[in-house]
Amino acid sequence: MIGNKKNRLTPPCVSTLALGLWVGMSFLFASATALGHGGVSMEEDMCLIKIGPYSAHFTGYLPQARASQEFCEDIPVVTNAIFVLDFISDELRAMDVDFRIVRDVKNIGNKASYEDLGGPEAVEKATIFYEKPKTYSAGTLSIRYPFVESGGYVGIIEAHHQATGLNYRSVFPFYVGGGHYARYLAYYALLFSFCGVFIWGSGRRSIFKPKPKTS
Repeated sequence: MIGNKKNRLTPPCVSTLALGLWVGMSFLFASATALGHGGVSMEEDMCLIKIGPYSAHFTGYLPQARASQEFCEDIPVVTNAIFVLDFISDELRAMDVDFRIVRDVKNIGNKASYEDLGGPEAVEKATIFYEKPKTYSAGTLSIRYPFVESGGYVGIIEAHHQATGLNYRSVFPFYVGGGHYARYLAYYALLFSFCGVFIWGSGRRSIFKPKPKTS
C-alpha cells in the first residue's frame, strides 16, 4: 500500500515563492513611485532636478486637492498645481530661466527627451503653458497651472547664461490623473493571485496532480 502522507510544499519551494513575491512587491512599489522621470530624481529623500550641470529642489503642490502633501513628479489628481524650484546652484540665480508645459501628444511616457518631442516647432504646437525667460535672483521659481485633463505631460526648463551664451535644458515627463499605473496594478494583482493559488494548491495535491492510487 502506498503511504497516504500529505504532499506538502517543501521548504525550498516555499522560500522561492516568498522571494518571488517579495521581488514582485518591490518592483511594484518602484513602478508606483516612478522615480527618475527625465531630469527629475530622488536623492536622499529630496526631489532634485538637473538643469545641465546645475541643480534645484523640485516640489509639486496641490493646494485645493491635497494641501498637506508634496509631490516629486506625477500628479495623482486633475486639479490646480503649483511647481516650485529652489535653486541649489547659485549660478542659476544669474541666468534667464523659462518654464514650459507641453502635452505628451506622442504618448512617449516617462523616458521622453526633447528630441522625442519632434523639435522646436512640434514643442511650440504642443505647448499649453509658457513662462517667459527671466532672472530669479532670489533663487525661487514658482509656477501655477490649472490642469483640466488627465494624461501625459512634459515639463521643459531652460536656463540661458548671458555672460557665456550657453543654454541648459531639463526635460521631465509626468502624468496627471493617476491612471498611468493602472496596468502595473492589474498585472501584479494577477501575479499575486496566481502565486496564492499555487501555494494553496501545492498543499492540496488534488489540484495539481491526481491522488495516488491505493492498493
